[in-house]
Amino acid sequence: MASSVMLAVLVSSLIVSSAGNFYQDIAITWGDQRAKIFNGGQLLTLSLDRVSGAGFRSNEQYLFGRIDMQLKLVGGNSAGTVTAYWLSSEGLNRDEVDLEFLGNLSGDPYVLHTNVYTQGKGDREQQFYLWFDPTKNFHTYSIVWNPRNIIYFVDNILIREFRNGQSIGVPFPHNQPMRIYSSLWNADEWATRGGLIKTDWSKAPFTAFYQNFNADACVWSSRGSSCRTMSNTNSAPNKAWQTQELDPLSRRRLRWVQKNYMIYNYCSDWKRFPQGLPPECRH
Repeated sequence: MASSVMLAVLVSSLIVSSAGNFYQDIAITWGDQRAKIFNGGQLLTLSLDRVSGAGFRSNEQYLFGRIDMQLKLVGGNSAGTVTAYWLSSEGLNRDEVDLEFLGNLSGDPYVLHTNVYTQGKGDREQQFYLWFDPTKNFHTYSIVWNPRNIIYFVDNILIREFRNGQSIGVPFPHNQPMRIYSSLWNADEWATRGGLIKTDWSKAPFTAFYQNFNADACVWSSRGSSCRTMSNTNSAPNKAWQTQELDPLSRRRLRWVQKNYMIYNYCSDWKRFPQGLPPECRH
């Protein structure tokens, strides 16, 4: 199985999605000059100093799709910092799909923190160590969202699935369009070893890099989705992500990755849920 994962890494490194243009596709929402776009819109950086971090969001809203972003994370001693990349709707009862990269002391691995919110409720955390140094090169972090499930990929390697559990009473994001957001900010009260390790401001500014943003997705507007209904096969060109699910081989690979790299799973935390694990954990 290890060879299968390494083969997937090699294959994914040879595949580059058609890149968007940050000038056209995103709006810088905070941070002033700490967010910058270079190379004709092909490269974006966010920086954090003692005064402020920075962030951006997509201009478009999406209702289902595959979202890819290549990131190179803050290098060196990044303890206390969080680079976040997520999908979110608006309002108190928001839906949200999170990827948060928790910085660490130089030489220690980053923690990839994931969570799924449905109708304003989260508490579905899974955390992983990455099997590479995410600060040395760009790596691709992807979210597939369709009516059947939400799937997380790192360099095209499956790390997490959240299945549609509406049949057992678990809300699933299916009717609220979401934008893509990203930010770099200081969270040293909790981000590194529960807040024991604080941000070393002598290392500032901290900088994260972005490229090759691609949204192969259904764009939402006042007229509805550009894909109309996902059940209508004539409504949009056939896209693999529209019906993507895990086959038996994918599930075996997922179990291998989670066995070797997962460091926290809410579905195993009986202390947190003494009255019983959430129903989706048995789904």
